[in-house]
Amino acid sequence: MAYKGGLIGNDNLYVPDAPTIGTATAGNAQVSVTFTAPSDVGNDAITGYGASATDGTNVIGATGSSSPVTVTGLTNGTSYTAQVWAINDYGNGPLSAATSSFTPALNRALFAGGLAGGSNSNVIDYVTIGTTGNAIDFGNLTASKDSLAAVSSDSRGVFAGGDVGSKSNVIEYVTIASTGNAQDFGDLSEATQWSAGAGNDVRGIIHLGDTTSGNDATLEYITIASTGNSTDFGDRTVNDVAYTAGFASPSRAVFETGYSSTFSNIIDYVTIASTGNSTDFGDATAAKYYASGLSSSTRGVIGGGRVSGNSLINVIEYITIASTGNGTDFGDLLAARANMGATSSSTRGLFGGGNTGSVDNVIQYITIASTGNSTDFGDLTVSRRDLTACSSEHGGLS
Repeated sequence: MAYKGGLIGNDNLYVPDAPTIGTATAGNAQVSVTFTAPSDVGNDAITGYGASATDGTNVIGATGSSSPVTVTGLTNGTSYTAQVWAINDYGNGPLSAATSSFTPALNRALFAGGLAGGSNSNVIDYVTIGTTGNAIDFGNLTASKDSLAAVSSDSRGVFAGGDVGSKSNVIEYVTIASTGNAQDFGDLSEATQWSAGAGNDVRGIIHLGDTTSGNDATLEYITIASTGNSTDFGDRTVNDVAYTAGFASPSRAVFETGYSSTFSNIIDYVTIASTGNSTDFGDATAAKYYASGLSSSTRGVIGGGRVSGNSLINVIEYITIASTGNGTDFGDLLAARANMGATSSSTRGLFGGGNTGSVDNVIQYITIASTGNSTDFGDLTVSRRDLTACSSEHGGLS
């Protein structure tokens, strides 16, 4: 108990002891700090609590009536620690111990385009990945389209190609932290659909897929922070492939399965910072196409798709991106489906919409570091398949 002073023999001016610090849960430009109230409240009841977060230079504070206290106004991407204190009528008590370091992040996923009710959609939805709940309208693509690819940095989502009634070479972008319609970015070298994207915070790589000249092995890249046309990167290990899934670690982009005159189980990879042809990684657990990929910084996950006989599957499998080798069983989707939008944070993967035999609006999630079946997250604003997805916190950014 901290003494605040007073007349000799008078012990009334006492403030509470320090709370016992709990956990700091970071969100978009904020942190929620939990704690346990002190048992010694001083000579008067506790009237509130304070919390502060510091990056070592700047200190930002907030108050609340109980645990947790949320501190807002933090900078995404900056590392902080937090402390709390108790307050009574005599003043502020001493600071608690500090939390472990945390880094606020936007933690937002976007789902864009797709085929809805027999016609293409221009809808972009968003969700906060660490929560659950239904998607919220973000804005619109520059045109209604399906079968497009996406890449993203921590601040910008980029969408490329797609079917607008014919194949498109358009690249467009949005600022993830805001809401609003997409803007022109540049052009791919060739109009395409059923393409796939993967990348890190600097560079996005697009596998062109089904182009105007047929299924294509071509990989092209963009610098996400700029605008402009794509540049040749190299070629896939398969010369005639589309309908693939893509994901990345900070250094390596992986493209998996697809259709190459028949169903493919091929997994190959490139080093994002360089250019050149891809290298064989291993094989998926089954030959398939229309599967969807996502990743943490260490693990790539692929879900759903169609296998021989064109049957829908509910299989989820994973690889360790830094190594090479074949896919391993992870668990199952809520139902057999294909043509989903898939993206992730550094810890949680989301699969949205898709084709279950009919067009679907379900979003489901997994914890990437574990294994197991997916769990319901909420719903898209519009049921659709053949959509794409990206996020502000995927594995390629960690």
